Amino acid sequence: MARVKYRDADIDLIARMMRAEAEGEGNQGMLYVGNVIVNRLVSNCLDFRDLRSIEDVIYHVQGGNYSFEAVQKGNLFYNPARANEQRLAKQVLDYWREHPGKYALWYFNPYAPCPPTWYDQPFAGQFKNHCYYEPAAGTCEGVYI
Repeated sequence: MARVKYRDADIDLIARMMRAEAEGEGNQGMLYVGNVIVNRLVSNCLDFRDLRSIEDVIYHVQGGNYSFEAVQKGNLFYNPARANEQRLAKQVLDYWREHPGKYALWYFNPYAPCPPTWYDQPFAGQFKNHCYYEPAAGTCEGVYI
């Protein structure tokens, strides 16, 4: 059973975002980014309350900006998804979860060592240049289901 309900268009959206945000970190890095997208949808908490679809997550606006930088900058996100990224996106939607992105709701590249917290959320781990952050204990139980 899939982690979330999705359509073919959702596979394409996640595939494009995974490539735009983490192509330089290989398949594993792209999977972590995809995992964060799915986690934001299933969590229904904190900044991600009332998101009901993959499209809602991808185009989510916080503080006047899109949550994902790639939507704003129009880099690789607006290029067609390739078969490899589509396959990875389907994996994430269907079943894939792994540390440090397993429960992560945030990631970023600090261009420096990963800080121990990100907006008061604890550091979960690092993969290549991206730091991943989980919600603080007791604040977001939906992501752990």
